Amino acid sequence: VLIGPVIPGLTDHEMPRILQAAADAGARHASYVVLRLPHGLKDLFSEWLERHFPDRRDKVLNRVRDMRGGELYDSRYFARGRGEGIFADQVRTLFAAGCRKAGLNHDKKPLSTASFRVPTPPGGQLGFFEMG
Repeated sequence: VLIGPVIPGLTDHEMPRILQAAADAGARHASYVVLRLPHGLKDLFSEWLERHFPDRRDKVLNRVRDMRGGELYDSRYFARGRGEGIFADQVRTLFAAGCRKAGLNHDKKPLSTASFRVPTPPGGQLGFFEMG
């Protein structure tokens, strides 16, 4: 199961219940993604918070900034999905504790590529451009 987006200061506290419900439904593995606000989503999300959670708007946006080096978005590959800093650590710790309690992520099996085969069109790789 993938929990996302986790909105710090708004939905992060729900992770343990979601993880337990997922485990109860048969999930064995879980992951999460922290809220990402690229491009125009920053303004749209800020307006949505103002409309639906005006009392938490500043708290949420400041936590997102704290997790994104002072910005509302960080495009760096590993940082954009998890964030960095104290609030990112809190989310990571809450997630890990929820997984342990729910019995998730403890039996990771190695992936196998034994059944994978690369399709080869007539004429080799260039044949992909002729297929249609």
